[in-house]
Amino acid sequence: MAAHKLRLIFQARIASAAQPCTTRTQVSSEFAASSLTSSTSIKRTLPWLVAIALFMEHLDSTVLNTAIPAMAESLRVQPLALRSVSMSYMLALAVFIPISGWMADRFGTRRVFMGAIAIFALGSLLCGISVGVPMMVCARLLQGIGGAMMTPVGRVALVRSFPRSELLRMTNYVIIPALIGPMVGPFIGGLIVHWLHWRVIFLINLPLALFGLWMVRRYMPNYFDEETPRLDHTGFVLFGAGIALLSYALQALGDHTLAAGRLSLVTAISLLLLAAYGWHSRRTHKPVLSLWLLQRRTVRASVIAGGVSRLGIGGMPFVLPLLYQIGLGYTPWQAGLLMIPNAGAAILMKAASTRLLARFGHRRILISNTVFVGIIIGLFALITPGISVWWIITLSFMQGFFISMQFTGINSLVYAEVEDRDAAKASSLASTAQQLTFSFGTAFAALLAGWFLAGRNQSDAAEFLNALHGVFITMGLVTIISSLCYLRLHPNDGNNISGRAGEAPRDY
Repeated sequence: MAAHKLRLIFQARIASAAQPCTTRTQVSSEFAASSLTSSTSIKRTLPWLVAIALFMEHLDSTVLNTAIPAMAESLRVQPLALRSVSMSYMLALAVFIPISGWMADRFGTRRVFMGAIAIFALGSLLCGISVGVPMMVCARLLQGIGGAMMTPVGRVALVRSFPRSELLRMTNYVIIPALIGPMVGPFIGGLIVHWLHWRVIFLINLPLALFGLWMVRRYMPNYFDEETPRLDHTGFVLFGAGIALLSYALQALGDHTLAAGRLSLVTAISLLLLAAYGWHSRRTHKPVLSLWLLQRRTVRASVIAGGVSRLGIGGMPFVLPLLYQIGLGYTPWQAGLLMIPNAGAAILMKAASTRLLARFGHRRILISNTVFVGIIIGLFALITPGISVWWIITLSFMQGFFISMQFTGINSLVYAEVEDRDAAKASSLASTAQQLTFSFGTAFAALLAGWFLAGRNQSDAAEFLNALHGVFITMGLVTIISSLCYLRLHPNDGNNISGRAGEAPRDY
């Protein structure tokens, strides 16, 4: 056994001497894998480990909404007073996601991921024992800091553990919890509040976190880069403050909690800070967020085009509860049940997406699938009080099916032209853009709802439902138009991820 380990170390040093670009990251991870368990076990377990952690994060971010009335009564405050509890979590995500890539490179994927789970668990414990709103806000900030590290660092570990030809299959495991969590969260939250206590929503994370820490220590390689520079503090302050203010403005825009003048001022300041960061990043050798990656066509398509197409998708979790509960009169738990077929379809698409991308390529799939997603969103405008519940279930299933395909294509494409040493930077950029565009989607849906509801009697379910029909049609049209953003992709883009045979070169 000792001789085997010495041979591994000797081979690793020879490889690192022959390849100057090889960092201490790869040598360390190979030795860790050999001493902890076999590489086969790591490849088999790592995707599920990342998926479980992400499911815990996404479930917690949505299950809270159902419990707000019970929490407000227990803490003896008005429900609106708990808006800061949800906002603090989103602000922490927006601020700390950009430095997650630097953290992974500097301290190692295993260490940062373990730290993220531990911080998230500590925040969950403090939420579960909170005695007032200020304590709850601070606890949710801790949860947000932990959650901000989970998604990007988990993706980095996957990208560096698997060749590009296997990355698409592995990405599917990460996408599923992001889709299932928001769908089943309201239903699970309703059951917990009805049968148990709202504090269980947070305390249930503790055994999951302990199991996750054990799994991470055993199965996650510790990739890091010995040449990681010091943190770009100026860039972190500029971008962090700008993105936090912009997220706050988007939240306030959706909730209509700020006057137009103050909202405009906050938005203007946030945009100035982000513009200052853009100027600063061009003059810094190692910026906190590597915007230069957008020069690569596949990264640009995943981040920018994917962000535009997520406007309609991001607004659906905001509009669907209004449709089911106010427009159709379902109870919260019934509305939650109607969203479960969405999650089931996402699981089924996991197997089909790999074959579809290998057959048709990222460009064709993203163009056509975006159109299908837009059509499905628009078809929700046909739902009326007399419609069969099976029609609603069918639409929900189709929505989950095509949105799962969309996320698979977008999230896997970002790594097509990115080297392993830049994987952490690409993951931070993609995760930041995803978080921001979903906030834009919620704000966009809220604006449309306010516009279509203007001058209507909102206590009349029929008028309310008609207004929501306009929202669905508009979001569907915007999603369909966003498919044009993918026309600049080359037919061969992403082939190294999907395993698809290349086509003859053409001009695009």
